Amino acid sequence: MLENKSHLRKQFRQLRRNLSAEQQKLASRDALQTVIKYQILEQANHIALYLDQDGELSCTDIIDWCWQNGKTTYLPVLDPSRENYLIFIRYAADTKMRKNRFNIPEPVISSSQVKAVPQLDCIFLPLVAFDETGNRLGMGGGFYDRTLAEITSSPVKPQLIGYAHDCQQASNLSTESWDIPVHKIVTPSRVIST
Repeated sequence: MLENKSHLRKQFRQLRRNLSAEQQKLASRDALQTVIKYQILEQANHIALYLDQDGELSCTDIIDWCWQNGKTTYLPVLDPSRENYLIFIRYAADTKMRKNRFNIPEPVISSSQVKAVPQLDCIFLPLVAFDETGNRLGMGGGFYDRTLAEITSSPVKPQLIGYAHDCQQASNLSTESWDIPVHKIVTPSRVIST
């Protein structure tokens, strides 16, 4: 019998929180090397990432690499016009930031810096756990699932990449009808294509 999602979230969040600052730093560096080795971003120019919280695998090294390689980065921002949805705002070194209601830093909204989801080449999604078949367990708020559900019938879709520490792999995760699957899971040591 599968453990309930609440218990799994608690268990896997604790695992990633237990990683030391040095382990986190090495994991971020190794994950970037995995992205480069498998040419995940070679054809991508508009890339949505996230700022890590609560022990999530950091995107900082990928963001720096993107900036050095002429790629445009975006961060998720809570949509002020729709509850529990995200929009994506361009993120650069000089972007003005503020903290949202969850105390997570996000770019100050500027309509000229918004990128529609179908116009993104890929989106890196934070996750709590994943399994061998590419199922993912998020934080439970459904922000990404709700936002990405709107593009399921769109002819142009970004590549969805789950991004996590190796220790976040579960043996088997159940899914719900509203769960949006990812195309790949990237960890510091490997890529799982789904």
